[in-house]
Amino acid sequence: MAETQQTNLSIGGMSCAGCVAAVEDALNKVEGVTAASVNFAEHTALVEGAVNADTLVKAVVDAGYEAAELRDLEDEQAEREQAEQIQYRKLLKNAAIAGVVGFPLMIGGMIDLFPGLNSANGQMFWLGAGLITLVAMVMAGRHFFIGAWKQFKHHNANMDTLIAMGTGAAWVYSMAITLYPESVPSLARHAYFEAAAIIICLINFGSALEMRARGKTSEAIRRLIGLQPKTARVLRDGQEVDVPIQEVGLDETLRVRPGERLPVDGLIIEGGSHVDESMITGEPIPVEKTVGDEVVGGTINTSGTFLYQAKRIGQETVLAQIIDMVRQAQGSKPAIGRLVDRVAGIFVPSVLIIAVLTFVAWFNFGPDPVVSYAIVATMTVLIIACPCALGLATPISIMVGVGKAAEYGVLIRNGDALQQAGKLTTMVLDKTGTVTEGRPKVHGVLARGASIDEDQLLAIAATVEAGSEHPLAAAIIEAADERGLERMDVRDFSATTGKGVAAMMNEQRVLLGNKRWMEENEIELGLLPEMAERLAADGHIPLYIAMNEIGAGIIAISDPIKPDSKVAIERLHKAGIKVVMLTGDHQTTARAMAREAGIDEVIAEVLPQEKAERVMALQQQGGIVGMVGDGINDAPALAQAHVGFAIGTGTDIAIESADITLMRGSLHGVADAIAVSKATVRNIKQNLFGAFIYNTLGIPVAAGILYPFIGMLLNPMIAGAAMALSSVTVVSNANRLRFFKH
Repeated sequence: MAETQQTNLSIGGMSCAGCVAAVEDALNKVEGVTAASVNFAEHTALVEGAVNADTLVKAVVDAGYEAAELRDLEDEQAEREQAEQIQYRKLLKNAAIAGVVGFPLMIGGMIDLFPGLNSANGQMFWLGAGLITLVAMVMAGRHFFIGAWKQFKHHNANMDTLIAMGTGAAWVYSMAITLYPESVPSLARHAYFEAAAIIICLINFGSALEMRARGKTSEAIRRLIGLQPKTARVLRDGQEVDVPIQEVGLDETLRVRPGERLPVDGLIIEGGSHVDESMITGEPIPVEKTVGDEVVGGTINTSGTFLYQAKRIGQETVLAQIIDMVRQAQGSKPAIGRLVDRVAGIFVPSVLIIAVLTFVAWFNFGPDPVVSYAIVATMTVLIIACPCALGLATPISIMVGVGKAAEYGVLIRNGDALQQAGKLTTMVLDKTGTVTEGRPKVHGVLARGASIDEDQLLAIAATVEAGSEHPLAAAIIEAADERGLERMDVRDFSATTGKGVAAMMNEQRVLLGNKRWMEENEIELGLLPEMAERLAADGHIPLYIAMNEIGAGIIAISDPIKPDSKVAIERLHKAGIKVVMLTGDHQTTARAMAREAGIDEVIAEVLPQEKAERVMALQQQGGIVGMVGDGINDAPALAQAHVGFAIGTGTDIAIESADITLMRGSLHGVADAIAVSKATVRNIKQNLFGAFIYNTLGIPVAAGILYPFIGMLLNPMIAGAAMALSSVTVVSNANRLRFFKH
């Protein structure tokens, strides 16, 4: 059995939303598939499960469609664009062939240029016209009939079925009355060859316009793929050589000059520069990079030259992962999209039933010539009811919306997250690294008595914290190093998450941590809590240090609020979202920071394992809750929230647990994601409203509901034009998102 994996497929032969349901059904029936999502806008499928690509391709082919596995993103994109250009020209050619036949017949008929069917000459003329129309239908519309036949063999129906039946019925009826004009009343002796040809012309032309407009929706992917250079300058045997990027190996040394893009991810080992990371993070200001700093492939070196060591290559680079995440999100479906697909799956069979009922109604109750009226009305229903616009309404907006979010440095993992983000009523923020800079500094050291000075206290604290990986421990160690303080020997080190650490030093038991940690160990603190309260009121984090069961002093640590946090929180307020800060810090410290940042509510002194419970409690109060965090201890809360936002500078576990990743580590990314979500969902609803209204009104009008009142019966050619333009309208409306600004 194959390992669980994701497989991307290119799907050919899909013509409407009904095809999406058929392909997804075929893929989901394959043993080992856990999830399959088909993107009608891109004609691709994303499949998850323990199954190989050949089995999936066979399942799609057996269902009457074409399929191929997609591997290399860049080659795939280039091949797709080339294929779309070929298809675009082919559609225009087909439209021209059918138009050259159909429009002269229509114009000639309008000015009575052609003879009637009642004469021998008329019969010969219309027989010739019928044969020429047949040639045009074969040349320009055979893909409709081939598609319809494939679907018929698999007991399915789609857009091809409707078009083939509509135009085919028009041609067969017209040819029948041309050969046997006496078989119908004289009033019914009208051929519809021009209608069959013009409908095929208009639908081909509409599909070409749709394809051209649809191509613009992949702009984000094209730009991301274009960020990676084709070659890299590598140091080999003391020489700098240019090699294809595929040949760069791990730990090889590369040189980057001013103005060049970085080929892969790595660490600077010599030199320094300012790097423009805007296309990855959305942050416009170049970031200073020196020896030891990480750099990301696809970013631009703006000033100096430097050497760096390759640490991530190929599909492991940040850029490749971003492209993969954007592609997955663009191919995913929100709940509203899955509902539309279910509707579309039964839409075409329903239209066929309506068409039959239309024919029966006109044949039994219509005026003379009943056969002509019945044929025209039935043909019009079949043509106008194509659910193309319905199938495009959701995926086309998702594609553009996800791409637009990526431009702001916001990576959305799936369609559900995109839909849910705009509905959030409460946003929970982790404090450290989210609201604050996440780089705490020692603000001051307060010794309890004269028996020990500040430097001694700080040295003891740094010695104990040497075994901890907590950010506050790093701040204490950094402060001790800056003062040149020496470490001492410790043993029996232990850490209790969310409380503090303990160790033995010079036969003395040393404790360092918060007040809860001191109280649990029954430490005599004296007046230290009052000092701690004053520090906390000023926004500092007080850490108690105790020796031999007696409080020895306090180390005050500050973690400044990010410069843009307050403005970003104001944006969340304007969006109608309540902001809650969740932290393990002292209540007074947390409230001081909340006041400074403009946060509505504080939940303080929370242990890491309690964060998810607090998020659940907010959900139980009826809120739609988002959670923003960056640490390993935030992962359960991120997973629990309706939408989890991970700071991209945080841990991999947090990012994997989240639905949305913020590449630039700013809360503005949260506000951007919500703004894009609302705009995208609004765009989807506009598309769906237009598509449903079009079909809801179009089908009854096509069936002739207005005829008894105003004598109007819709022309099949107008129905063909309306059907083609409805898809173009949906795609054009979705493309408006490309110009969205928050």
